[in-house]
Amino acid sequence: MDMDMDMDMDIVMDGIVPDLLDFSGYSTTTPTSDDDAGCNWSQWSPLVNWECFTGDQDDFHGLIDSIMADHGVVQEASSGDGCNSASTTTTTTTTDDDEGSTGDNSKGLRLVHLLMAAAEALTGGNKSHDLARAILVRLKELVSPTEGTNMERLAAYFTEALQGLLEGATGAHSTTTTTTNKHYVISGPHLDHNNPQTDMLAAFQLLQDMSPYVKFGHFTANQAILEAVIHERRVHIVDYDVMEGAQWASLIQALSSRKEGPPGPHLRITALSRGNGSGRRSIATIQETGRRLTAFAASIGQPFSFHQCRLDPDETFRPCSLKLVRGEALIFNCMLHLPHLSYRAPESVASFLNGAKELSPRLVTLAEEEVGPVGDSGFVSLFMDSLYHYSSMYDSLEDGFPMQGCSRALVERVFLGPRITGSVARIYRTGEGEEGRGSWGEWLGAAGFRGVPLSFSNHLQAKLLLGLFNDGYEVEELRNNKLVLRWKSRRLFSASVWTSILDSDL
Repeated sequence: MDMDMDMDMDIVMDGIVPDLLDFSGYSTTTPTSDDDAGCNWSQWSPLVNWECFTGDQDDFHGLIDSIMADHGVVQEASSGDGCNSASTTTTTTTTDDDEGSTGDNSKGLRLVHLLMAAAEALTGGNKSHDLARAILVRLKELVSPTEGTNMERLAAYFTEALQGLLEGATGAHSTTTTTTNKHYVISGPHLDHNNPQTDMLAAFQLLQDMSPYVKFGHFTANQAILEAVIHERRVHIVDYDVMEGAQWASLIQALSSRKEGPPGPHLRITALSRGNGSGRRSIATIQETGRRLTAFAASIGQPFSFHQCRLDPDETFRPCSLKLVRGEALIFNCMLHLPHLSYRAPESVASFLNGAKELSPRLVTLAEEEVGPVGDSGFVSLFMDSLYHYSSMYDSLEDGFPMQGCSRALVERVFLGPRITGSVARIYRTGEGEEGRGSWGEWLGAAGFRGVPLSFSNHLQAKLLLGLFNDGYEVEELRNNKLVLRWKSRRLFSASVWTSILDSDL
């Protein structure tokens, strides 16, 4: 690194970045008073002694790489003639010798073949629900979501997701999984709203320690917000999924500790609460989040207020339901990556972003999963891309905490299981003829939003964050307003910043 770069890094490290990096842990203890709330927030710590964890990596996504690249192997696994192989950039091929090299690889290959065969039996010209049912019965005998290798646990969740589609297609009912056709809202015993709150908080903490998944989107969005409101007296953030308020605790801390410029602005956050049958629980959870954020802001002297806005019963957002104040810098925040919403209907997200366009906010901050293109590829191809995506995530978590199997199992049950179910349901709906949307970033661009360039500080912050974790994580810069978190060659999550305001209006 040259001298100029050293100076730039020193400037950033003395400015906003350390506020975000230092204040980013999480407390799983529920406070009993406002004073306790402030104490818990301020005791967060993201630092993990990675040298304490050793072990071999269970890296199986290369196995799926090879299957997806070798079209002959894919066809061999299919139950019909019309198999669609997912596209991939790998050039690795699988040979008979490779398949039989170890027992784990052999079983992993068999599981992938069975999953593909079940996916093919559920859709396409050779659809056979009886065949799909038989394959899924066999898969359930081979896998468990809590035991075995990464591939076996991952296959268990994909098996459950396919089972839900089969039951929805045949009109069957199950005590473990149900599918609502209109919005493909999936519910089951592994979803967050059926888990004790302590499980959710513990899984959140573990996910932060295992990976940069939580902080990557939060930090990128917060840095862009800080830079956009530096001269504002009042800031209003409309948050699509506030969760436990971790993102805003770090922003409050950064605003209150600013050493230069005018005093920090008054920050107002409006959190959206769900309008469906679980709305009452959602409202109570958001109220607790608001109480804790308010107590924390008061403890460090940051002007702050918190409000809620209910979505309609079908979970759509109406801009007229917001309380707006003249002179506020309006910001829309939409976190659609782990550990945020796993199964919110696309119509709900679209209504929120349409509301942003109608109200012309200063910024729209967006974080989302990077999935394969949704279009005319066919269900099996999209299914394989989803399998490849989540195999990379499983590998990254294994690399982070190789000795903590129970911890990974909790994160998989609370966050990854629901996300996999939602992903499979979404691509099934697309495969059945619904028009593909692509990424929400592409949607914003097509809707008339323009990208807001990310600063050098934001780029550097992302690289500093990844330095706290494994060498396999990388940050990729796309266009001038988007950062992508990658695990090795696979894009996992992205964070981007947008506006609908013309330069002349700023």
